[in-house]
Amino acid sequence: MPPYAGPPTPPRSGEIADSLRLMIYLGLAVALIVLDHRGGWLHQARQQFSLVVQPLWAVAGWPGQAMRRVQDDAGTLGQLTEENQRLRQELLLSQARMARLRTVAADNERLRGLLDAAQTSSVDVQLAPILDIDLDPTRQRIVVRAGSADGVRVGQSVIDAGGLLGQVIETKPQQSSVLLITDPAHAVPVAVVRNGVRLVAYGRGEGGRLRLGNIPTSSDVKVGDELITSGLGGRFPAGFLVGTITDLSPDESRAYLQGEVRPAAQLDRGRDVLLLRAAPPMAPAPSAPPQ
Repeated sequence: MPPYAGPPTPPRSGEIADSLRLMIYLGLAVALIVLDHRGGWLHQARQQFSLVVQPLWAVAGWPGQAMRRVQDDAGTLGQLTEENQRLRQELLLSQARMARLRTVAADNERLRGLLDAAQTSSVDVQLAPILDIDLDPTRQRIVVRAGSADGVRVGQSVIDAGGLLGQVIETKPQQSSVLLITDPAHAVPVAVVRNGVRLVAYGRGEGGRLRLGNIPTSSDVKVGDELITSGLGGRFPAGFLVGTITDLSPDESRAYLQGEVRPAAQLDRGRDVLLLRAAPPMAPAPSAPPQ
């Protein structure tokens, strides 16, 4: 038999109030649901409330929108950077190709000039690539890839598309050394194209120029006159362009004129030269006049 628990405890007043409050809330909720279902006035209230709080929602969404915009901008910037790099590479490649095409065009033009010079000279010529060049003021020479094994011999004249370049002074089986007309030790008999006045042009070394010495003041020689090889001495065939007189002035004695000549040959550029195979045997060169 269970022990006696005593009389039942009456409910507290607070619990009764809570129960009544809950019942009231439930009744209100049911009433609101029924009224909203029939009249829809709660829906209108929600719309009005949404209009009121919409600016707050927009403000609350700004950080997220800003973050997404930053992410989108970062992605776009990365794509633009990659595309810019790719376009720069394509541009550099295109520029390199254009430079190569210009070089090929220049080479074709240069070879065409050499071909024209060979056809105009009416002598047998041999094309020789330039291997090395020495334009020191006291030593003006080039080395070409053609030697005794190719039939090259000492004394052969050398020209390019512009005119007389020099002469062969040393041969080896596969290459030869050419003394340029601007070398201080070089002299070439020339004639004025305009009237045939004979002169001797000497190499200066410095500045890539030739000089004329001991010109009588009575000689009909002018600045701008073109000079060609005269053929005297048998060293160089006659008729090859040597250069143009750029300056005439009295020497120290005032009894003669001295002149400066700009060579017609491209001494400081070009890749190939022409060796004249019909060159005559080597003859003594005119001695340089006293300085």
